[in-house]
Amino acid sequence: MITGNKGEWSEIYTLFKLLGDKILQPGDENIARIKNVFYPIIRILRSGINGDFEYSIQDDIVLISGNEEVLRIPIQEFKDKSISLLNLIKQNKETTFSIPEIEQFMLSINCISLKANSDTKTDITIVVHDQRTNQQPTLGFSIKSQLGNPSTLLNAGKTTNFIYKINNLNIDQLEINKINLIDTKSKIKDRIEYIINKGGSFKFIGTEQQIFSNNLVLIDSLLPEILSEIVFNFYTSNSSRIVELVSNVEIKNPLNFDISNKHQFYTYKTKRLLTDIALGMMPSKVWSGKYEATGGYLIVKEDGEVLCYHIYNKNEFENYLINNTKLETASSTRHDFGSLYEVNGELFFKLNLQIRFIK
Repeated sequence: MITGNKGEWSEIYTLFKLLGDKILQPGDENIARIKNVFYPIIRILRSGINGDFEYSIQDDIVLISGNEEVLRIPIQEFKDKSISLLNLIKQNKETTFSIPEIEQFMLSINCISLKANSDTKTDITIVVHDQRTNQQPTLGFSIKSQLGNPSTLLNAGKTTNFIYKINNLNIDQLEINKINLIDTKSKIKDRIEYIINKGGSFKFIGTEQQIFSNNLVLIDSLLPEILSEIVFNFYTSNSSRIVELVSNVEIKNPLNFDISNKHQFYTYKTKRLLTDIALGMMPSKVWSGKYEATGGYLIVKEDGEVLCYHIYNKNEFENYLINNTKLETASSTRHDFGSLYEVNGELFFKLNLQIRFIK
């Protein structure tokens, strides 16, 4: 029996929907379809534990394995199954569930698992016809679904901790313990506020993991400092949306950029970061700058529409990312942050970065 959550079933829905529609439709920053622009799909490639398969779009959908035709299925069948699957996903209230009637159809087209075999950010590989260049690029897309819980863009870990040195704070161990025992709903924000009210100031000194810092520097040499300001703003304000946090930092201009001509340094550099995270950069792995999701993102909307954010349409993709993501507080105990601690007589405080999509 095949079981999965709404996000995982959305990958199968995307396969059925695209084979039925035969086109990729690009979206704008507001997750709305860009009219009169589309990419005809030539074939969809999928790797599974039972081999590599190619769903070729002709008059029918032709399943090819090892360069040989395995079977033909009418396109209408994929249209019908996508509508049925969408309704079943939306109706289901369980965390994980099976859909026997869809599973039967999946097995008939040699699709025996919900997720394609991949250790990268690519969930589906599509060959499209680019009408502008008359080329047929093979593009890997990451699928993000709005049918289930909002997915993360960047997962929290000790790898995403930012370390701040606390200056001008003269307190004893009893008061350090008192600060760390603050256990309100907004405990980290309240601990920071307590430290600042006592005269303490926060100075970013580096990330906990050097690989993450170097990855950021590779994208832009000032990104560690910029991101530390955005993270600090999140934990000390009522803003969580990245577009708002970046705007706050833009106004403050803590790195003293020359903004006399209204250059948006922080916004531009943050967009580059979000794009690189979306297409391959992980905090714990050395980032070469090579994109894994070479096509971009496919968004499954709540109404079942599938929109593509293509790296050809760079502006729309970047604007989508910055307008539809937020920072959130992960588990401070699991990721070891949010407490005042002492090293060689000096005080430090860690803050964590986790980025999630806004539904």
